[in-house]
Amino acid sequence: MKLYGIKLFFALFIVSLLSLSFGIPNVSAFGKQGCSGECTDCHTLTKKEAAGLLHTEKYRAVVKEVKLSSVKGLWEVHVEQGDKKLVLYIDFAKQNLVEGRFTPLEKIGKGPDLKIIDRSLIPLDRAILFGSKTAKHKVIVFDDPDCTYCKKLHPEIKKIIKSRKDIAFYIKLYPLPSHPEAYGKATAIVCAGSGSMLEDAFNGKTLPEPKCETDEIDNNLKLGKKLGIGGTPAIILPDGRLLPGYTPARVLIDLIDTPEGSSKKSAK
Repeated sequence: MKLYGIKLFFALFIVSLLSLSFGIPNVSAFGKQGCSGECTDCHTLTKKEAAGLLHTEKYRAVVKEVKLSSVKGLWEVHVEQGDKKLVLYIDFAKQNLVEGRFTPLEKIGKGPDLKIIDRSLIPLDRAILFGSKTAKHKVIVFDDPDCTYCKKLHPEIKKIIKSRKDIAFYIKLYPLPSHPEAYGKATAIVCAGSGSMLEDAFNGKTLPEPKCETDEIDNNLKLGKKLGIGGTPAIILPDGRLLPGYTPARVLIDLIDTPEGSSKKSAK
């Protein structure tokens, strides 16, 4: 054992001499390399730089915000392209684009956290009604007559009102700027107050010219912007939850029958 200790001492002594002779860094040197503390101490990404990486000028898009994502090593970049809002991710090395979204594991199997809309702000007197006026549950839908997903949602709406007499849908016409013919169609539908005309629009049929002058569509567009509605269909449930996009009938019914949102912040 004594001989072993002497050999170990000389081995360590030789390593120490070699480190001094050949410039091998000691342990303390590594403490000053790399990052410590916040990620932004070492990594940055400006909106201008993100725009260059994403070639937004080519696609007529604008970078609105850059922030750290919930996943370490990625930047979260918010981009607007016309009426579309996109969330993209760029890695810290600025070499890769990641498309999609991240879901915290604890939220798997749970419903989405939905924004709450103050329904009292939405007048329904000129809305297109599907279902009964006396229905207990009133669902409001912001629809574009040229929207593919609005067309896809419409049969689900008809399926629900056929099986559930206590649910009615109030359609607010909301033509998007990306659909140049939708404004005229929406005006014609509102003037006629016709649900069948909306169905004709969804089926690609030619609609007659508007037979009245109305500010309903302009008011809908202003209201939608105030409420933060950026696309269609936008479904507002009876308890005020805003559900964006196409949703199948069974999911809609489940959401209507399980009201939530009393603790959510109201959009005012």
